[in-house]
Amino acid sequence: MKVAFWAIGKTNEKYLEQGTSIFQKRLNHYLPFEYKIFPDIRNGGKLSAKQLKIKEAQLILQHLKNDDYLILLDEQGKEFDSLGFAQWMERNLQRSQKRLIFLVGGAFGFDQQLYERADVKIALSKMTFSHQMVRLFFLEQLYRAMTILRNEPYHNL
Repeated sequence: MKVAFWAIGKTNEKYLEQGTSIFQKRLNHYLPFEYKIFPDIRNGGKLSAKQLKIKEAQLILQHLKNDDYLILLDEQGKEFDSLGFAQWMERNLQRSQKRLIFLVGGAFGFDQQLYERADVKIALSKMTFSHQMVRLFFLEQLYRAMTILRNEPYHNL
């Protein structure tokens, strides 16, 4: 199964780009991995938060396939510790879908259309992080999960 990580809007912070790049390379060692950043919505600054979320949802929905398993990274989602997330990944990598897609929304979160299409929601923490920081945090946790599943020493038990 292919695992994809999608986000909306590029980051302006070099350190975040460098960090995500490191984990992208590491993840390719463990599974077919896609890292995709959708461009910011044109003239998004002139739209209300609601209008912007609708436009972002339309953009994402155009790229989803019927058999994609969509996971929203959302502060209201299910929380895991690292071992629990690794076990969750192990179960979900056995799914019949072709792609497991983790999605980070824009600065205002997700439109209702995406909540309705999503198969599950996962939270990284009860704390709120910027949608740009979440990229690095999640990729590190996904990498950690893969090393746990392979019984490699990255995760100190």
